[in-house]
Amino acid sequence: MELEQLLGAIEAILFSMGEAVPVKDIAVAIEQDEDTTIKLIHNLMDKLNQDKRGIQIIELDDAVQMCTKTEYYNVLTKLINQPKKHVLSDVMLETLSIIAYRQPVTRQQIETIRGVKCDHAVNKLIEYNLVCEVGRLEAPGRPILFGTTTDFLRCFGVASVDDLPTVDSVKLEDFKQEAIAEAQMELDV
Repeated sequence: MELEQLLGAIEAILFSMGEAVPVKDIAVAIEQDEDTTIKLIHNLMDKLNQDKRGIQIIELDDAVQMCTKTEYYNVLTKLINQPKKHVLSDVMLETLSIIAYRQPVTRQQIETIRGVKCDHAVNKLIEYNLVCEVGRLEAPGRPILFGTTTDFLRCFGVASVDDLPTVDSVKLEDFKQEAIAEAQMELDV
C-alpha cells in the first residue's frame, strides 16, 4: 500500500473501533512493523491538526484512539441536548394501543391479546416515557400494571384517555369477521 492508503487504513481502523487500539494490532492489520506504524500514526495526527479537522488521535500507553477535539465540545453538547424524536414500530404501536385502551394492564394480558411476547416493546415504550408502571395487580406474583403517561397524551394530542377515538361497532364487527376468516385460513393450511 502507498502512504495515503496506509493513512486511510489507520483512520478507518480507529474510526470503526471507537476505542483505544493497541499500536501492535494496527501494525498487524496494515502489515507494517510497529516503528513504521507509529510514524504513520504521527503523520496522520499532524495531518488532522493541520487540516483543522474536528477529530484528533490521542496516544494512550501503547495504544491510540480517535476522538473529538475539545474545541468542538460546545457544538456537540448543543446537538446532544436536542430532544430526540422516537420512532414507533408497528409492534410498539400495537402494544401501546392495547395499553392505552385496556389500562391498567399486565404484560401477560398484553401478550394474551397480541399472541406474542411484548417485553421489548413495553421496555421501549417505558424508555420513551409513553408508558409507566401504575401499580401492581392483587394476584399471585403481583404483576406490574402498566398505563400511559402524560407524555403519551401530549404526543397523541388528547387531554385524557377518555378522549381516545372509539371504534364504530359496525367496523368492530367487520374486524372480528376478518380475524375469524384469517384464523380459519391459517388452520386450513
